[in-house]
Amino acid sequence: MVTADATPSEKARERDSHDMGWRLRAIFGGSIGNLVEWYDWYAYSAFSLYFAPAFFPKGSQTAQLLNTAAIFAVGFLMRPIGGWIFGRYADRVGRKAALTSSVFLMSFGSLMIALTPGYASIGIAAPVMLVTARLLQGLSVGGEYGTSATYLSEVATRDRRGFYSSFQYVTLVGGHLAALAVQLVLQRLVLTPAELSAWGWRIPFVIGAVLAVVALYLRRRLEETESFKAQKGEGERAQRKGTIAELMRHPKALLLVVGLTLGGTVAFYTYTAYMKNFLVNSVGLPKDTATLLAFVSLFLYMLMQPLFGLVSDHIGRRPLLLGFGILGTLGTVPILTALSETKSAWVAFALMMVSLVIVSGYTSINAIVKAEMFPTEIRALGVGLPYGVTVAIFGGTAEYVGLWFKDHGHEPYFFWYVSACIFVSFIAYLGMTDTKKTSLLDRESAETTDR
Repeated sequence: MVTADATPSEKARERDSHDMGWRLRAIFGGSIGNLVEWYDWYAYSAFSLYFAPAFFPKGSQTAQLLNTAAIFAVGFLMRPIGGWIFGRYADRVGRKAALTSSVFLMSFGSLMIALTPGYASIGIAAPVMLVTARLLQGLSVGGEYGTSATYLSEVATRDRRGFYSSFQYVTLVGGHLAALAVQLVLQRLVLTPAELSAWGWRIPFVIGAVLAVVALYLRRRLEETESFKAQKGEGERAQRKGTIAELMRHPKALLLVVGLTLGGTVAFYTYTAYMKNFLVNSVGLPKDTATLLAFVSLFLYMLMQPLFGLVSDHIGRRPLLLGFGILGTLGTVPILTALSETKSAWVAFALMMVSLVIVSGYTSINAIVKAEMFPTEIRALGVGLPYGVTVAIFGGTAEYVGLWFKDHGHEPYFFWYVSACIFVSFIAYLGMTDTKKTSLLDRESAETTDR
């Protein structure tokens, strides 16, 4: 503690130390909740093979999996609604309140899945409750993106915004890895296949619910951002907070979010979620080898995000986006073609890592780029809603489009589809200014200092 007769330099160091302490707690609290939410989201797809027979009438395994896949898709359709509801709530009531509410909703959805009796016990009510739980999870994860992106960008220091905001994708990928890790442990060390199908599939959802309670506790202890507190209750401006009418006053930023996201989300879901199935169906690798390659590559990909975010703090956001746009447009077809033709796990792993390095130019900084384009009163909604719509239309359908082309004997067409989507985003990157130089966060920081 600094005494009253401390020198100005000592007082400055004390303030810096306090600022760094609460800022690190804020980054950790915001990020850990994001990890839990994405763990719960991916646990559904990871364990669908085991719980599908419990929720649907006896029939073919394919029919049961199609039913669970349809419910998974419904979750994607709810994400724009979640982006709207929680974005509006975050802009009007506060970032902390929205973050707390979203993780509570995810916890409730996971607990519903874990505790719902099977079709044999309660009939049609079982799949109805599963749909309801997935709707809640879709709302939650849809609201999480815009709110957490806003919170992380507002608590970060000016010179480290790219670095700090990159932890959104660190924890997003971390949630995916955690779900895979739980699956591997239960499969190989704890339960038999029969036990997993009978009741063991409920364990990951119980874990998710418990972790969400921990995240809820941490988020309740978060401090509200200075940006939000500074503009709280400012007359006419306060009445416009979080409204669609106010969002429409920023058409260029709105369209840019769609353009920024389109190619990035297709590439992300192609190189991550779809890749495991691609390695089995197209490359012909054994399932356990594909799972191992997916786990290791995702782990390394997760570690890359802060490095790319740090680079953006030094050279700007636009060079990374342009790099992704150029390399993704030109490299996707050759990479996926080479992957489909190789029989070597090592070659497949190397190609996967090249693709993940490329897509990191988008994923590591996409949150901060979008947050820097909107003012405080509309930031969470401006980031979350157009992102949710674009992901629902393009990201959520990437795997389906890939499988559809393969089923019709034209899988290479999918490679060109991904490349074309990235090219559309590349055009958006060409036409935008570097948000690091034009960030509205900087303007707000100056206004707060003047007050």
